[in-house]
Amino acid sequence: AGPLRVVVAARDPLVRGALAHRLGGGDAREAVPPGALLAAADVALWDVGFGAPAPRDFADAFPEGRLPVLALVPDADAAPAAWHAGARGVLPRNAAPDAIAAALFALARGLVAFDATLAHALLVPRAGDAAPGADALTPRERAVLALVAEGLPNKLVADRLGVAERTVKFHLASVFAKLDAHSRTEAVARGARLGLIAL
Repeated sequence: AGPLRVVVAARDPLVRGALAHRLGGGDAREAVPPGALLAAADVALWDVGFGAPAPRDFADAFPEGRLPVLALVPDADAAPAAWHAGARGVLPRNAAPDAIAAALFALARGLVAFDATLAHALLVPRAGDAAPGADALTPRERAVLALVAEGLPNKLVADRLGVAERTVKFHLASVFAKLDAHSRTEAVARGARLGLIAL
């Protein structure tokens, strides 16, 4: 395997340059286009700035939704917003280069990654969150969600469970509806926060 190909996204050009330098390279661009740069990358590093990002920010930066994205957030309050927007990893903006590199490699291998200091914000239910009971998901739905949390695509989930791929899609649709999730990442995050699966 060759070196990890990282695309860096940040509004501030100084931040983009600094992050690319800290990683020893990487692609830092004015804006991340939906073309060759994203297609060639393995993983993305996204500096969300000083506030909580909106889902639209994520969609604008990563229109294809293909790359696993590591978000750098200013504080714990911004972590859930980055996670729900679609990031598969969340670290503080001041994370050490080694920690960022390790998280990027984890994401490229289909894992999720977040800093221990952000765990409470990401996994503990917030006031106003729906709190389904332990029976909110069926055992099969939990099994599907747990495999999705490992980063497996539907076909591999189906192979692992010995079911048809369309059955996996059916279960995922049910999981999304029950957890009020709009993406695989959001379903995993909500399932973990509500104690329905373990990361």
